[in-house]
Amino acid sequence: MKLNTPRWWYARDGGPGRLRRRLLKPASWIWAWATARRVARGPGLDPGVPVISVGNLTVGGSGKTPVVREALRILREAGVEAHGLSRGYGGDQPGPLRIDPAVHTAAQVGDEPLMLARDAPFWIARDRTAGAKAAVAAGAQAIVLDDAHQNPALKKSLSLVVVDGETRNGEWPFGDGSVFPAGPMREPLAAGLARADAVVVLLPADLETPDPELIRALGGKPRLLARLEPAAPPPRGPQVGFAGIAKPWKVERALKAAGCDLVDFASFADHAAFDEGALRALAAIAEDQAAGLVTTEKDWVRLPERWRARVTAWPVRARFEDEAALRHLLHVKDWTPRPAPKRKPRAKAAR
Repeated sequence: MKLNTPRWWYARDGGPGRLRRRLLKPASWIWAWATARRVARGPGLDPGVPVISVGNLTVGGSGKTPVVREALRILREAGVEAHGLSRGYGGDQPGPLRIDPAVHTAAQVGDEPLMLARDAPFWIARDRTAGAKAAVAAGAQAIVLDDAHQNPALKKSLSLVVVDGETRNGEWPFGDGSVFPAGPMREPLAAGLARADAVVVLLPADLETPDPELIRALGGKPRLLARLEPAAPPPRGPQVGFAGIAKPWKVERALKAAGCDLVDFASFADHAAFDEGALRALAAIAEDQAAGLVTTEKDWVRLPERWRARVTAWPVRARFEDEAALRHLLHVKDWTPRPAPKRKPRAKAAR
């Protein structure tokens, strides 16, 4: 399913989507019931190593993927052989499969796993228990589980949920609290928060502090503040931007805030496959404006190989205000790094 995220989802009072919300409410009740029933099957398999879950309360657009990347980075820099594991949404391979970025494509393994596999060992598996077993067999000392807050297949050592901290321009990350498809929630807010050990509030780079009302809505859960900051400046000169993520308007806003000379911007559905016709149309607009083409790193990995040299990938990273607090939650100081494998002595040459 390629999702065009409706902006009315994020209006607290229903806004222009009031009638649609009412019509979709019965479907949302069924969704919430099915999610609660699935979650109740827990606690799931213990794979024998810690499982750090990084998930969402909403159907997308919270900034979960950069947080997964940071958790993997911190663990691996501490000497922990941490592997990532995802369902592989958007890919056609069932797994378990360890991703090779030089071989696999987004159509096979999904865009987010392919992007993350460029930094750390990463697996996809529709059966997450099978994926965890494969990762452990391959030497994983810890598993960072991507997007499984509502999936109880594995026993979790730490559950983090990521919340979009952008509340300007009338936006509210939970909308009016309605569950999909009447709103952005995967489950009722209270139910999702109850299973979380901590909440990561992800702010845009140009927002200094989170909305106090948002903090109150999160109750007494431990909170970590992080900012979604550019890992590199945007390309110079006029640019035509495009993005196929859950909230593409946030990419447009972030590019402008970073100083990009953005002359036009095109929005696509989340995880959209960019066909030749769409890319040629974008290139024609850019040529007419004497501009380059820029997109997100996640979108860039979905581009056909021949188009990648023509489009600039603009990477962003989650920068934690208190990284030590995240390290504490990950129990980094308690790990015993895996010793390097001993090399077998070379056989002596026969005389």
